[in-house]
Amino acid sequence: MTGSLTILAGKKALSLIRDNGLDPGAVDVVAGAAGGPKWLVLGGLDRAVFSSWLTGSSRPVFLVGSSIGSWRFAAIAQGMDSGSYEAFESAYLDQRYSASPDAAEVTRGSRAVMDAFLAESGVQAVLAHPFLRLNILSVRCRGPFAREERYRLGAAMLLAMAANTISRRCLGLFFARTLFSDPRHPPVFFGQDGFPLHEVSLSQTNLKSALMASGSIPLVMEGVKSPHGAYPGVYRDGGLIDYHLDLPFRSEGLVLFPHYCNRIVPGWFDKLLPWRRPRGDNLDHVVLISPSPDFVRGLPLGKIPDRDDFIRFRGNDRERRAYWEHVIRACRTLGDEFLDLVQSGKVRDALRPLQTG
Repeated sequence: MTGSLTILAGKKALSLIRDNGLDPGAVDVVAGAAGGPKWLVLGGLDRAVFSSWLTGSSRPVFLVGSSIGSWRFAAIAQGMDSGSYEAFESAYLDQRYSASPDAAEVTRGSRAVMDAFLAESGVQAVLAHPFLRLNILSVRCRGPFAREERYRLGAAMLLAMAANTISRRCLGLFFARTLFSDPRHPPVFFGQDGFPLHEVSLSQTNLKSALMASGSIPLVMEGVKSPHGAYPGVYRDGGLIDYHLDLPFRSEGLVLFPHYCNRIVPGWFDKLLPWRRPRGDNLDHVVLISPSPDFVRGLPLGKIPDRDDFIRFRGNDRERRAYWEHVIRACRTLGDEFLDLVQSGKVRDALRPLQTG
């Protein structure tokens, strides 16, 4: 740990970086976690990585995200000089909801955020990026999760939560993992882990639907019905299986993971299961970069933004926005520190092993 950043690396990543430093040419994959407003602490790192450091590659770099992670990457893959990232940030801050919004209201609000940073020209830019390849994780729902009635969904959530305590693989009874990927390069960068993978090619027709599906939290938002090219059904938040992307990466290079915390929680239902850890071999090539605990304690309220802020600041959206803006400004320094570490070579000394289960 050093300064405001924590940098953790899996076994193979640790060896590679200690020998050669952290070279952008060694990065094959960039991972993006779910987590709602928590992403707001990553603006400084995203700008440093994609505007100053990872600015060109002779081979594809795969962006793999679930939920808000895929939304970040959809903004980034339009080009950091396009203004899309700033538009995403601004639209996200501007969200307004009633005191007790239903799923339809939150869905409309989320779609408005998407439309603010992802126009049809932006979709074209994503699909034509010179080297970034967007990959969006979602789930196709089974049984009651394919319905919208709150009592059915609520009961299904409790049942899935109970099944997940027995084994993560039990989630396969409720969800089928789906990956919407750039058709120019098939996603050969991770293997199977007990969740069969259905792959769908991204296109001008389905990219926005795939993004909506990836972030559609049950009970909070409406599911997305049958995105073009996918199996018929209702699609919801990819974080239900892949919250922090505990994936069997088969990358020969590094998997860069700008993250809002120094812990990887495999699935959304694992948040209350401290014993549920990622598999060790999944993390061999991962480099996890996050705000240090001391840095987080120095932020307003001593924490990073989260979805509870909509309740905490209910009726006072101006105060919530001011709080989030303060956090965004404070976290700009994380990008500066990252660039200093990688450009000076001091990243070798800052590295610590990434602990696994």
